[in-house]
Amino acid sequence: MEFKDYYQVMGVARDATQDEIKRAYRQLARKYHPDVSKEANAEARFKEVGEAYEVLKDAEKRAAYDQLGANWKAGQEFHPPPDWNSGFEFSGGGFTGGDASGFSDFFESLYGRAFNGGQRGHTAFHAQGEDHHAKVQIDLEDAYSGAIRTITLQVPGIDAQGRVSTRAHQLNVKIPRGIRAGQHIRLAGQGGAGHGQGKPGDLYLEVEFHAHSHYRVEQRDVYLDLPVAPWEAALGATVKVPTPVGSVELKIPPGSLAGNKLRLKGRGIPGAVPGDFYVVLQIAVPAADGDADRTFYRDMAEQFNSFNPRSKLGV
Repeated sequence: MEFKDYYQVMGVARDATQDEIKRAYRQLARKYHPDVSKEANAEARFKEVGEAYEVLKDAEKRAAYDQLGANWKAGQEFHPPPDWNSGFEFSGGGFTGGDASGFSDFFESLYGRAFNGGQRGHTAFHAQGEDHHAKVQIDLEDAYSGAIRTITLQVPGIDAQGRVSTRAHQLNVKIPRGIRAGQHIRLAGQGGAGHGQGKPGDLYLEVEFHAHSHYRVEQRDVYLDLPVAPWEAALGATVKVPTPVGSVELKIPPGSLAGNKLRLKGRGIPGAVPGDFYVVLQIAVPAADGDADRTFYRDMAEQFNSFNPRSKLGV
C-alpha cells in the first residue's frame, strides 16, 4: 500500500489554513470534474482530490493524519503504525460505523471506521453533549492490579488563524483491575459540552497495552519466551520466571524442547475467569569463545554422533 501525501495532492503547504484548503479544493474540483474537464486523467484526479479534501477539511482527521509526520513520501510503501491515532480525543462516535467505500486502501487503513459517526441528535435549545472517544495505552501491569493514572489527550480544533491546533485535556483515570485490550473505560460527563441546560456527553477510552519487552497478550492470556540452557532442557531444572506481578519458581521437565509451552493456570490477566500465563521455552546455546569450549562441543558431537536435528526434514 502506498502512502498518500494529501497536501501534495491539494497543492498546499502543511500549515495551510482551512480556508486555503477549501479554496484549493474548489479550484481543483472545477478543473478535474469529469463532466467538464478535458484532462485525460480527470476522473482519477477528481477522486484523488476529493479524498484528500475529506481528510484535510476536518480538524480531527487532519490532526491525526499530521501525527504520522512529514517524513513519509508519496508513493512510499506504507503500513499505519498500530498506535498512530493513540492519545487523540475525537467527538461523535470515534472510529465506529464509518463508511470509507470509494476511497483508496490508504484512506481505508486510517479511516475505515470513520470519525464522527453516531453523534447525538439535539433540539434547538437543550441537548446533551456529544460523546467523545480516544484510544489510550496502558501498562500491562496496571491491568493486573488496577491503578490511577494521569492521561493527557490531544483535542483537535481550529485556532483563530484558521489552522488546525490541539489543546491538552488532562485526566486522572481509574484503570480497573482485569481490563483487557479493546475494552472501554467510561468517564461520565467528560465529553462534549451540552447545549442550553443539556448535560455534557461522556468520554470513552479504548484501552490498548504498551508494547512490552517481555510479554505478549492474547485476550486474557499472557505469554513469555523463556531462554533456558541446553542442560536445563535436557535434564530438567527449577528456574525463576518473571511475571507482571513478581517472579515464580517453575519446574522445567526433563527432555523439554524448544517451543514447548508450560502453563501457569490463572496467572494471566485477572477476571471472573482469569487468563493463563504461558512460558514458551527457547533453547539458548552458549558461545564457543575459547579452546576449552570448542573442545567441549567437539566431544559432545562425538557423544551424540547419531543425533540428527534435521531428521524430520528427510535430510
